[in-house]
Amino acid sequence: MGIARRSLLIGALALMVAVPVFSGVASAGANDPLFINLTTDESHRATMAIGFGGNQLKLGHPLSIFLNDRAVVIASTANAGTFAEQQAALKALVEKGANVIVCPMCMKHYGVAEADLLPGLKVGNPELTGGLLFQDNGKTLSW
Repeated sequence: MGIARRSLLIGALALMVAVPVFSGVASAGANDPLFINLTTDESHRATMAIGFGGNQLKLGHPLSIFLNDRAVVIASTANAGTFAEQQAALKALVEKGANVIVCPMCMKHYGVAEADLLPGLKVGNPELTGGLLFQDNGKTLSW
């Protein structure tokens, strides 16, 4: 067998192995959980993340949103004037069964008090956050 033919055969075999392996990477089951890692307090990006999550929740995907780094300021009722739209969306998601978790270290860093969190939001801990992040068939996105 010639070198060109052997290279073609090896390439075809590699493709036959790779296609099934990588084609499943982007697929999602009808009820796969979604974990969104939101790190920004930039209103457009936060609205995009929260809205995307809400749409997936409507489609049957259990939703968890992890507010960390600058995003923790969105969770505080003290910032209601700045983040009214995002807070209303988070409240609606919680009412529909979504989990919204707030990073405790980031809360401390940015001066967000637990007493100021929107109703239904939970302060994260390794068990809670990890349990939602590492669900079977879970998918993650980050903003």
